[in-house]
Amino acid sequence: MTAIVYAILMLAAIGAVCAVILVLASVYMNVPEDENAAAIREALPGANCGACGYAGCDGYADALAKGTETKTNLCVPGGDKAARVIAETLGLEFEDVVEKVAFVKCMGDCNNSKRKFDYEGIESCKAARMLYEGEWACGPGCLGHGDCVAACPNKAISIVDGIARVDSRLCSGCGICVKTCPNGLIAIFSDVNRVIVTCSNTEKGAIARQKCGNACIGCKKCEKVCPVEAIKVINNLATIDYGKCTKCKACAEACPVGCIKIGNFSGIHKYT
Repeated sequence: MTAIVYAILMLAAIGAVCAVILVLASVYMNVPEDENAAAIREALPGANCGACGYAGCDGYADALAKGTETKTNLCVPGGDKAARVIAETLGLEFEDVVEKVAFVKCMGDCNNSKRKFDYEGIESCKAARMLYEGEWACGPGCLGHGDCVAACPNKAISIVDGIARVDSRLCSGCGICVKTCPNGLIAIFSDVNRVIVTCSNTEKGAIARQKCGNACIGCKKCEKVCPVEAIKVINNLATIDYGKCTKCKACAEACPVGCIKIGNFSGIHKYT
């Protein structure tokens, strides 16, 4: 009995000493929180997506609070609302955020793309890709098992006719889906852009078209009609330089297979 009492007293004493040490540490080793950093962090959405160029919202808030040359309009998910709070907190001039949106560079849905075999396994694009690049004939195309759907914090992505589609009304442009797609099919671009290439297959046109009815054939008709040389066929695939693009839509109108689409991505998800 004495041994039990002694053990209890020892544990109580150790607990009391540890409590005193923790109290002293919290008083003498406390690092005062930067009020600006706290206010900025509160204004950020908490996506920790890295779109700002920092590891997460805390990193961005700390960099801004330290008075570095970090811009106040780098948080794409937070938009103008967050940028305005940041500017007001730091006493700086407000800078508009260039809103961005995600887009899946593939139109090889189940109505246009051919299937190599029936996949029966884990519902994961990464898992399916390990088996002969997935069940679809077009290896670079969307695998359709929804890894991006599960990763999207805004529920802006869904699987439609076997491939991922982004609802730009819900997309915040955080870029988490870009990092998730094993085929690298998802891109983030400014929502003021109006023309997109809906294919990622770099095989020669005849081969690509055998696998998908919506594939780019690399004919260069789009390249020839562009008045500002904003679109080039690189590795058999049309590629747009949005820094040059004037949104004239000539390339989309000239595309014989319709893989260049015209759309409005600033709040709607339909395109022609």
